[in-house]
Amino acid sequence: MKLEAVELRTIRIPLVAPFRTSFGTEYGKEVLLLEVVTDEARGWGECVADPAPLYSSEYNAAAEHVLRHHLIGPVAAAPDLRADVVARTLAPFKGHRMAKAALETAVLDAELRATGTSLGRYLGAVHDSVPSGVSVGIMDSLPELLDAVESNLAQGYVRIKLKIEPGWDVEPVRAVRERFGDIPLQVDANTAYAAADTRRLAELDAFDLLLIEQPFDEEDLLGHARLARALRTPICLDESITSARAAAAAITLGACSVVNIKPGRVGGYLEARRIHDVCAAHGVPVWCGGMLETGIGRAANLALAALPGFSLPGDTSASDRYFATDITVPHRLQDGRVQVPAGPGIGVDPLPDVLDAVTVARDTIIAG
Repeated sequence: MKLEAVELRTIRIPLVAPFRTSFGTEYGKEVLLLEVVTDEARGWGECVADPAPLYSSEYNAAAEHVLRHHLIGPVAAAPDLRADVVARTLAPFKGHRMAKAALETAVLDAELRATGTSLGRYLGAVHDSVPSGVSVGIMDSLPELLDAVESNLAQGYVRIKLKIEPGWDVEPVRAVRERFGDIPLQVDANTAYAAADTRRLAELDAFDLLLIEQPFDEEDLLGHARLARALRTPICLDESITSARAAAAAITLGACSVVNIKPGRVGGYLEARRIHDVCAAHGVPVWCGGMLETGIGRAANLALAALPGFSLPGDTSASDRYFATDITVPHRLQDGRVQVPAGPGIGVDPLPDVLDAVTVARDTIIAG
């Protein structure tokens, strides 16, 4: 397979409701999409970076720049292009995992479309649908939070994740437990705490949570290991897990007993599968996190979440949880589950009219 061109497209799509975490509040989603053109097929990839470097050091303008000036050229020069050579080709360029993941995914999508193979089958999926959890952002009041949780449970979501930060942690969790009883419940701190908060975090042990996700800074593996010894609630790592090697180190140190796999954060779906395999070998459960992806990124995440080691519900919510109109045929929730696309590649295509309506910039890079 030979790369002939790459279209970089920036879209802006509004959210159905503001989504607040410790990193800030999102009212809409700005997304960098890639469409690769090869001599055999076309393929799509979605970059999960944000407009500002708050979740990670990556951001959309930087991702577009590094793709345009550093990453696309070497991939285009590959004599026999396959997805499994992209990471090796791009290894000399440090970091930029989200940009690399978008390019690798687009190449993988094209490769699988050319052979009529679904992404789920390629990765080793064992399910045709996956249980769906939902992430509930930080709210202005407890009544507003309880209304949001009630609405999501009524829609059929099988697990609730609450975003927390200092000043919004024990009380919201207590309120949800008292109102809704023994529902599957977990919390996500997005690195908002430090070792001095250990006693406060230990108060969450009273609520029988599935896990507490990424309480400390992403580089503080030793701090997470100490916290894991101080809490009964399982520690899950998210931002700290950037590769299979990082996952193995965190598990060996005792820094976590659960791992959240986000393909964009780790450099793509092939590295995500390696992380899954490492965790499975250590008996560590994994689940698939989300970055408010459009239908393109969500389709690929569903394929990943259908692998056997994904034993906890992920953030693979239906399209209408975040977008009034998705750029693909919407992913829908049915009986608490979302269907894994079965078509070739990621199994979905953008709807041309919808995609054009939300596009704010586009440019085609001709290979060679």
